[in-house]
Amino acid sequence: MTSVFTYLEEQPIVLLFALIGFGMVIGRTKVKGIGLGAAAVLFLAIGTSAWAQAYGIEVRVPPVMGTFGLALFAFSIGNNSGATFFQSLKRAAGPIATMVLLFIVAAAAGLLIGRHVLGMDTATIAGTFAGATTNTPALAAAGESSGDPGAATVGYAVAYLFGVIGMIIASGMALRHAAEDLDNPTPVTHTTIRIERDDNPTVAAFVKEVDGAVEISRLRRGEQGKIWVPDRTDILERGDLMTVVGEVDKVNEAAVLAGHKSTHSLRSDRRYLDFRRITISQTRFAGMTVGELDVLLEEKWGAKISRVRRGDSDMLAIPNFMLELGDRVRVVGPTLKLKEISRFLGDSSRGLTDINPVGLGIGLALGVMLGEAEIPIPGGGHFSLGAAAGVLIMGLIMGKLGRIGPVITALPNSANAVLGELGLLMFLAQAGTNAGGQIAVAFTGGSWWRILVLGAIITAIMAFGLYFSMRKIFKIGGTTLSGLLGGAQTQPAVLAFANDRTGADPRVALGYALVYPVAMIGKILVAHVLGGM
Repeated sequence: MTSVFTYLEEQPIVLLFALIGFGMVIGRTKVKGIGLGAAAVLFLAIGTSAWAQAYGIEVRVPPVMGTFGLALFAFSIGNNSGATFFQSLKRAAGPIATMVLLFIVAAAAGLLIGRHVLGMDTATIAGTFAGATTNTPALAAAGESSGDPGAATVGYAVAYLFGVIGMIIASGMALRHAAEDLDNPTPVTHTTIRIERDDNPTVAAFVKEVDGAVEISRLRRGEQGKIWVPDRTDILERGDLMTVVGEVDKVNEAAVLAGHKSTHSLRSDRRYLDFRRITISQTRFAGMTVGELDVLLEEKWGAKISRVRRGDSDMLAIPNFMLELGDRVRVVGPTLKLKEISRFLGDSSRGLTDINPVGLGIGLALGVMLGEAEIPIPGGGHFSLGAAAGVLIMGLIMGKLGRIGPVITALPNSANAVLGELGLLMFLAQAGTNAGGQIAVAFTGGSWWRILVLGAIITAIMAFGLYFSMRKIFKIGGTTLSGLLGGAQTQPAVLAFANDRTGADPRVALGYALVYPVAMIGKILVAHVLGGM
């Protein structure tokens, strides 16, 4: 094996791609329906590096490749979640505060047990905390504040492996309850309703009665009257037929408020109106809301958007929903004008594959700069967020904005998915080869078992503390919780596991992004204080 490891040492690009390829072969192999997914790349990289270390050969993926992969991954997660993150943050103050409190409790327990029971030095304890919570920037803070980065690194390396495995176990426990989730996306449906009320509300007034959660896509006056796309000022009269689009319970509520469901189908009469799925690929529409684009469609053709499909999710086209390149919208409009509307919106596969290099490049550059900026700490010293947290924050902001003047800041959902997966695999390969050699050193030193025990305790406090508090106190669903656990651990491997088990359910990424920035900052600060004690 010496010649093989020597070759891999000299060819880090070959090593990177080999670890990704063979690692995913292992990751996609399932036993009783359970597989490691992308986390297998991490474990293969650790094993390969440790094995090579036994021959006196350092097999490493260069750190810059890991940083690049982590930046791609973090930006795609943030950019994909930006539109919903800030709305969710308002509802998540409690879970975030609880997570930070658990960091403090875990660090305090680690200090007491490590110093007074296991006889470990402070630098190793602080490094073990960083490894048990799988946070490399926290390791840097621990090494800096303790003055012994070598000891901190050994603690990090030994505790890191269980830090990943332990949180994956907790994520798996959360997903066992996914079937009980109350936040499952409700399917969007449609029905024809006959109006039996006499107060003649406007379309806008009626939609407001249903909390703005439905859209009226068609309206007919009389049994054989012309069908048209109503605007928000049109009057609803007794005997009118209308097609209402929305979630099942909201459509049923609309039927009760308006009159009753009709056996007629306005959708089946395509003489005047028809519908078509059209891909948004014209860049000028990225960052627009549904309401803004509806104004253009209504002025030109008397058409409107009734649904938006992003990835595998079908959503109601509410007016404030922000559109991205690659979204597939269902447009209801005059039958003879749909081809013209398609050309107007683009309807090209380019909208699904455009990585938006302008937004991507500017976002990554600004994010890395933000992550590397030195932030002073009261009492002396400083810390940096790290490239991952900086890029994630920038991705969240750019995903939320959608557009700044002529610059589109949001990437298509499909582009974010591809870039995120590639970046994740690159990071896992680099992190694994880096930790593998350090673990070999720690095991030959004889103190590994103390570090392993302490790391397991810290990880268990975080894993089970988060699991029970989020489930029992905040009633967070299992699918969202599986991602939140990965975000609290700032561990992409946990996210990869949850994504693999759920088919990349968007609630997983939302849970991850919801706590990741605060988790990153919180662990850096806790490790800095812990290392200086």
